Amino acid sequence: MLETGSPAPDVVLEDTDGQAVRLSDYQGNHAVLIYFMRSTSCPVCNRHVQDLIRRRDELAADNVRVLVAVPEDRQAAAEWKAKRQIPFPVLTGRHSTPHEMIGLSRKVFGSLQQSGSILLDSQGIIRQAHGATMPTSGYHRKAITAAVQALRTRG
Repeated sequence: MLETGSPAPDVVLEDTDGQAVRLSDYQGNHAVLIYFMRSTSCPVCNRHVQDLIRRRDELAADNVRVLVAVPEDRQAAAEWKAKRQIPFPVLTGRHSTPHEMIGLSRKVFGSLQQSGSILLDSQGIIRQAHGATMPTSGYHRKAITAAVQALRTRG
């Protein structure tokens, strides 16, 4: 898992339209919160995404862009995004999962994909990083809120 305070790697992901998305594309403009779902079929992860949707105006007011990363392929991600009416970019990996690119692995003999989140400031520095094997722990709302509030004082 990535370390708080370190520069984010410039991973290249793909959105549901097949367009490349680089984390560095946001540098100098916006902070970025990426939520890594265990899977699009995970009910707990879907509740976490619904919380992000409810909080999107609050996060946008703090100049934070939300991205959702899923381990499925682009077609499955696009279907999920359309069905759930997800307003955020939904990202997949081009050659591996987005999760593998940042160190969220599969645990319990490869049966459970870890979930988690990272918050990057507008300079591409990781300000919050959290990963968990159980999906109930993969979205740490209080830590994300505290990290976003800390961005205001750094700003």
